Amino acid sequence: MSVNSAAPARGAILAITSGKGGVGKTSLTVNVAAALARSGHRVGILDADLGLGNVDVMLGLTPGAHLGDVLGGDKTLSEIVVHAPGDIQVIPAGSGIRALTSLNEPQWRRLAEVVAEASAQLDFLLVDTAPGISDHVIGLTALTDRVLVVTSYEPTAIVDAYAVIKLLSSAHPQREIGVVVNAARDAEQGELVFRQLSAAATRFLGVKLRYYGFIVRDSTVAESVLDQRPVVSRVPDAPASRCFRHLAMRLTNWSPRRPRALTPALALPPFSSEEFERLEAPRCA
Repeated sequence: MSVNSAAPARGAILAITSGKGGVGKTSLTVNVAAALARSGHRVGILDADLGLGNVDVMLGLTPGAHLGDVLGGDKTLSEIVVHAPGDIQVIPAGSGIRALTSLNEPQWRRLAEVVAEASAQLDFLLVDTAPGISDHVIGLTALTDRVLVVTSYEPTAIVDAYAVIKLLSSAHPQREIGVVVNAARDAEQGELVFRQLSAAATRFLGVKLRYYGFIVRDSTVAESVLDQRPVVSRVPDAPASRCFRHLAMRLTNWSPRRPRALTPALALPPFSSEEFERLEAPRCA
């Protein structure tokens, strides 16, 4: 992954984040990357969960160096990039390295250079952030074009996703924020979660979210994680694989059109709008 004077304009840079761990954010990142690569795009993943990265583990890789070596000036970007099966370029993060959890100003500048250098040779650079609402996560999103917030149907995941959306919209008012619902029972459940988040974001934050879709709950995803292979490669016909391909297609065919209106005759959400208001209204003042 080297830069030259004839390099094309940089590719799209997408931050993939979540309010809490355990919602399948990294698995989603890996599978979307695999789906994009299978459709002929040049794809890279920047593991930006600095200090606790695991994209390499998801893909069965054993990198000899990591992003911390580049930020510290010991390695160049091309020296740490690992090529995963399926033609995915991975920039691995360190694991268990406390110094990477708090970057100084020169390291932040170098990280911005890494993002620019990597994206210059790619169609898509997916930045897998740490979960949560740390300054590190918010700062990383400033280096990207779009932000995708991953959540699930669990009430805690929804509330934490809202917290991330609140901070992102405050830090980057013009940044488009998308939502994808992972491990949903079906399309209706995914739409319910998005409708809940969208209503709260519109009412309390004045922010319009964009719905990227859902990934259906599928046991083959967990099996593929254990096998250290993307489910879209291991079981291409699995229900979740089809969802990942649809999500990848939405990324490649981005449209300013608003998501379709949701029907009111859907099942009850995981908690009522009154309960959501009681939980969130004090935080939105």
